[in-house]
Amino acid sequence: TRLHRSVLAAAEKRALIWMAERMPAWVNSDHLSVLGLVSMAGVGMSFWLTGSRPAAGVPLVVVCLALNWFGDSLDGTLARVRNQQRPRYGFYVDHVIDMAGTAMMLAGLAFSGHMDPLIAVVTLAAWLLVMGESFLGTWARSVFRMSFLGFGPTELRILIAVGAFMLLGGGMVRPFGLGPYRLFDVGGIVA
Repeated sequence: TRLHRSVLAAAEKRALIWMAERMPAWVNSDHLSVLGLVSMAGVGMSFWLTGSRPAAGVPLVVVCLALNWFGDSLDGTLARVRNQQRPRYGFYVDHVIDMAGTAMMLAGLAFSGHMDPLIAVVTLAAWLLVMGESFLGTWARSVFRMSFLGFGPTELRILIAVGAFMLLGGGMVRPFGLGPYRLFDVGGIVA
């Protein structure tokens, strides 16, 4: 059972079903999964580019995040709409891509200079621990929770895109009047 109660979940589900019903027959869910993976590699490379050319890298980050949403969110919906589900395969492939994609994105941030490499590694390790707990919880309870406190993958992509735009202004923040600190360092620690 998929449990998705994020702020945008209901509207997103309607939009994904609408798109899946209109998707050309030659496109299948595996094509969309590959798009999700390739676009996360693009997010990582685009973040790396922001280190030297923010005006070029930031729009690419946002475009690649949008393509990732399209591929990653639509692959399973397309399979369900066409009654071509492969639940175990889909669950496995989707999460392998999520893990690889997150690693590529954080590597890009670390190489850009917009995130301390140690914070990037610790953020990735913490995220992988949460993913492990999610997988074990799914297996033990047969419920896959896709959101927490109204926040899911789509909201996270939007937050990352907003952070990318903040790089155009230098990407520094002063939380509680302290700092300045790199925005993505603060974001990684909070995450």
